[in-house]
Amino acid sequence: MPPRSTMPGEGAGSTGDPCHGPILRVAVDTPVATLFDYLPPPGPLPSPGSRLRVPFARRETIGVVFELANHSGLGSERLRPALACHDPQPLLGRADLALIARASAYYHHPIGEVLATALPALVRQGREPSAGTARHWQLSAAGAATRPGRAPRQSAVLDAFAAAGGCLSEDSLRARFPDLPRLLRALAAKGWVTASESAPASPEVPGPPGDGIDAQIIDSTSGLLLSPDQQRVLEAVGAAPPGHSVHLLEGVTGSGKTEIYLRLIETALAERRQSLLLVPEIALSDQTLATLAERIRAPVALLHSGVGDADRARAWMAAARGEARVVLGTRSAVWTPLPDLGLIVVDEEHDASFKQGEGLRYSARDVAVLRGHIAGVPVVLGSATPSLETWANARRGRYRHHRMPARVVAREAPAVELADIRGQVLDGGLGPRLLLTLARTLTEGGQALIFLNRRGYAPVLMCHACGWSATCPRCDTHLTWHREADHLRCHHCLSQRRTPQRCPQCGGEAPTAVGHGTERLMEVLARRFPDVPALRVDTDSTRLAGRLAQSLAAIRSGAARILVGTQMLTKGHHFPGLTLVAVVDADDRLYSPDFRARERLVQLLLQVSGRCGRGEHPGRVLIQTHHPDHAVFSHVLRGEYAPFADAELAERERLGLPPRTFAALLRAEAMDAGTPLDFLESARQLGAVSSGQSVRLLGPIPSAMARRAGRHRAQLWIEADTRDALHTWLRGWVPGIGQLALARKVRWVLDIDPQEVL
Repeated sequence: MPPRSTMPGEGAGSTGDPCHGPILRVAVDTPVATLFDYLPPPGPLPSPGSRLRVPFARRETIGVVFELANHSGLGSERLRPALACHDPQPLLGRADLALIARASAYYHHPIGEVLATALPALVRQGREPSAGTARHWQLSAAGAATRPGRAPRQSAVLDAFAAAGGCLSEDSLRARFPDLPRLLRALAAKGWVTASESAPASPEVPGPPGDGIDAQIIDSTSGLLLSPDQQRVLEAVGAAPPGHSVHLLEGVTGSGKTEIYLRLIETALAERRQSLLLVPEIALSDQTLATLAERIRAPVALLHSGVGDADRARAWMAAARGEARVVLGTRSAVWTPLPDLGLIVVDEEHDASFKQGEGLRYSARDVAVLRGHIAGVPVVLGSATPSLETWANARRGRYRHHRMPARVVAREAPAVELADIRGQVLDGGLGPRLLLTLARTLTEGGQALIFLNRRGYAPVLMCHACGWSATCPRCDTHLTWHREADHLRCHHCLSQRRTPQRCPQCGGEAPTAVGHGTERLMEVLARRFPDVPALRVDTDSTRLAGRLAQSLAAIRSGAARILVGTQMLTKGHHFPGLTLVAVVDADDRLYSPDFRARERLVQLLLQVSGRCGRGEHPGRVLIQTHHPDHAVFSHVLRGEYAPFADAELAERERLGLPPRTFAALLRAEAMDAGTPLDFLESARQLGAVSSGQSVRLLGPIPSAMARRAGRHRAQLWIEADTRDALHTWLRGWVPGIGQLALARKVRWVLDIDPQEVL
């Protein structure tokens, strides 16, 4: 448990005799890494897990009671009472509080900020979701296609709409934009958003009529036969001793991992226990929700960033009260209180989306494992291509390893081939062999996915006369040309500008598009296959609410014959008519300085390969490359992940890289280039005194993209041979970082187990 403060909401300086009697130790959303002592409010004594309204410095705020004490080191005249208790019954149980405290310690992050991450917006504000209608705002097509460069606040609101799928409640917007009325008036006047009064959708899938949990369960498994692999895995998981255990479910795409999840959830329901199912993407949560609705007759709470604040709070409350028996969600759902928790499942556990990139940089997969340990329940980690961290834990015997090497329906795995494009003329990135194979697939009535993980028309706009290229004025990167919207956009800071008609530097003819993105592929395919319906699926084409669901429905129905997609389409989707997957550019990660690049490339290629050949017809995968002899492709050609993972793990062992070692990354940024490096050098010198042989500090160095959104960035790498050695050292080092002279001149954050090291 974090230390308590010497002043409730004010800081140090206690005087007078220590205070005795019931003392509430409260977590408050503040960067101070302590609990704060308060006297109880009038009325019954609040229990740990209850929300309080408390005075904090010169304002009032909401905190949560973490523990009760008999005395405080504060003088009685300095100890202030809490103002009110919001919850007659605690919202958070002991296991929930323990999880927050353990996560705070592991990530070396203030406990109040961890608590704020764990609670939905309305809950942490002490508000109750209304039962009536809520005003919602819808992003229009014009709003999705524009970003006002001279109105950054309006642009930020449009970005929030786009990230949420195009529709947001006024409550959720108000929490992020204090000047919301003015912003909405301006956006509505331009036709970029429209308002509607609509009843919020239920956060749950309703169960059937009847009283009690027994009436909520099961009609699902009759007539459905399991494969031998599925039966063996279910028996092995069921045979584990009661209590906590971690199971790696390694199954090729199409092997029936989802059926295993459903059977385990049904078992938990039969035992009157709740289940938590985490998926990496919102699109997968909607797909999985439909599956649960067909198979599980129990209330399901859906939690992800696309759910409005009021609906999210209702779903969270339903789970906390034990009414929702299954919680389905993305990364943040891992914190949802579940008083009867019996099972945790993390699907696609290798996916980078489970790692939070801002604020508290937690891994939802790792928090799920920690939560399972605290609650004493099994955790199932599923993937066709497990992360090397999970793979290492399985190899060392810490996790139970279950394999499902065959698809449920006895079909051959897709045939994987390489297309050597050295010296060939490409049409918008598409080589002759790819185009011939695509034409043959379409003639045979098949459906094809052309995969390119690059949005826009072209990643570079360049003048061949003078060499000018369009670069972001705020980031060290090129602007991407989006031809449909006719603007240049930075995919990092989201700034944009109009497409120049002539070279801004030499005044020559219009600059030339260099490279290719999904928009350019659509143009080439429309020219070569004008009578074949094609569909583009990326974050640009699916900004509007409901557009992604429409696109997925068109794919599954066969209405779209050619799919042009990014990584959005590689994760867990089932497209029975898809018979060809063509990877346009497999080379971009081959020579990356990121030590995880090869792991992620193999995972990506195997995952996208697994989308085809899942129906009646066999599948084929064609991968374009300039380096067909590269060793990484040999594993992809054979469709084998285990040999690659073992070889890559041995290489990490030899080089002393995670998961052989354990790492943290101290990041800093400021408006000038020198300050982050100077701050990190001071931090390095502070740590060098006590690092010794067990902990090594490398750097500081500028980040790979040294300037982003106008701020200069740098980093310091910290590694140790054991996790205990790393965290013991960090506990002594981190408190001193905030006391450095330059600490207030930079934004700094400590990233434990960093996934992005560049």
